[in-house]
Amino acid sequence: MPPSLTSFTDDALIAFDNLTDRAANLVNPSIRLGVTGLSRSGKTVFISSLVHNLLHGGRLPLFEPVQSGRVSAVRLEQQPDDAIPRFQYEDHVKALVKERLWPDSTRAISELRITLDYRSASGWNRMFSPGRLSIDIVDYPGEWLLDLPLLAQDFRSFSDNTVTLARSGIRAELSRPWLELASGIDMDAPADEMVARQLASAFADYLRACKADERSLSTLPPGRFLMPGDLDGSPALTFAPLPDMPDTKAPRGSLRAMMERRYEAYKTVVVKPFFREHFARLDRQIVLVDALQAINRGPEAVLDLQRALADVLACFRPGHNSFFSALYTRRIDRVLVAATKADHLHHESHDRLEAITRRLVDRAIRGIGMSGAGIDTLALASVRATREATVNRDGHTLPVIVGTPMAGETINGEQFDGKRKTAIFPGDLPDNPDSFFQALESDSEQHLPDLNVVRFRPPAVEESSAGIKLSVPHIRLDRALQFLFGDRLA
Repeated sequence: MPPSLTSFTDDALIAFDNLTDRAANLVNPSIRLGVTGLSRSGKTVFISSLVHNLLHGGRLPLFEPVQSGRVSAVRLEQQPDDAIPRFQYEDHVKALVKERLWPDSTRAISELRITLDYRSASGWNRMFSPGRLSIDIVDYPGEWLLDLPLLAQDFRSFSDNTVTLARSGIRAELSRPWLELASGIDMDAPADEMVARQLASAFADYLRACKADERSLSTLPPGRFLMPGDLDGSPALTFAPLPDMPDTKAPRGSLRAMMERRYEAYKTVVVKPFFREHFARLDRQIVLVDALQAINRGPEAVLDLQRALADVLACFRPGHNSFFSALYTRRIDRVLVAATKADHLHHESHDRLEAITRRLVDRAIRGIGMSGAGIDTLALASVRATREATVNRDGHTLPVIVGTPMAGETINGEQFDGKRKTAIFPGDLPDNPDSFFQALESDSEQHLPDLNVVRFRPPAVEESSAGIKLSVPHIRLDRALQFLFGDRLA
């Protein structure tokens, strides 16, 4: 994180928290794994599937510690942070496995600890290591992560950046009511609470319109405007960016001064505590993205996702942790950017989705300079809701995916009831990501892939002869686990 995002006091508090964590690690070795993603990317499903597959002996051939038989026991334990809500794993798995419903999306921060007993692959390590690793999974909304760059922006910079973006592309129409309202007021007139509320409400409506499924835009700070929680109606959420502000200092008692003060309060009350108490304590991180949804919505959604990912990756403190540096500061030494819902494509397109995701983050990776960090990309399905098949049509064999569409899904004019299976041809991604991005830059939608994105129900999970539900199926979850913490079980 650039130094301008934290003050000396912030750094001192972060160092104290890290010293406390390191002391606890001497007794019980652990890592903190951050799980986040932009809206509807499947954070809750990823965590539920990760834990369920570890607890129930899931098929994880590329997760070496399990595949080699070195993991002897896996169990859930009480989390170390009593002030953080527990990730309700049992409720989410019940929804997935028994009710075949996707669990509710992440609305706030939560935590879960899963502990693995293992035998080290090294005889030397077996002499000194306790053979136990606790993984503290910290689940938080991606919208909160997109707030962190605000720490380096004053109100003028925030307003200029937000308004410039709002006047571009499809956002221009969506932002019209808010910008017309803002342009019609005298921002240097005495502050008026009702005017402030109207501005904040119009701005929040604009953000919600950008986030809606039919647009699927991703760059939407401030994040708490979309999920206010217990701050709903507070002054810290009753502000809005102002267009075309004069270069002069805001008059005392003016609406502009009020907006500036409340923006700074938002950073102090909302953003800084999240950064210090949670984000700055992470060791590893996975960022989940619904790239398929963006691709399906067109060039503007894809480019907006690219912008959001650049903002997200710029927040990390990448690099290796030495013993002494880890005592005072923490660096996230492995970051995985994972495109979810790979089961919505035929396996021939999985590597193509991964290549497109890599291109989406390449510029951001170069921008943060790596600094020794391990950053990788992956296409996965935390829970595989479809299977593959082929159909013959007009003398041609077509690869299809088979699943149970969610109730209310409509395919070729036919509405499904959530019980009947169907086969669809999902479409193909280009085998060369360069051609995809060239089409984006030329704003030529005719050269973009034509995908058939359907929402499927979770799969029916079979039971063993003993009546025990087997682990949920997935695609490449084992690769994600190996990258994120396989080295800590060596």
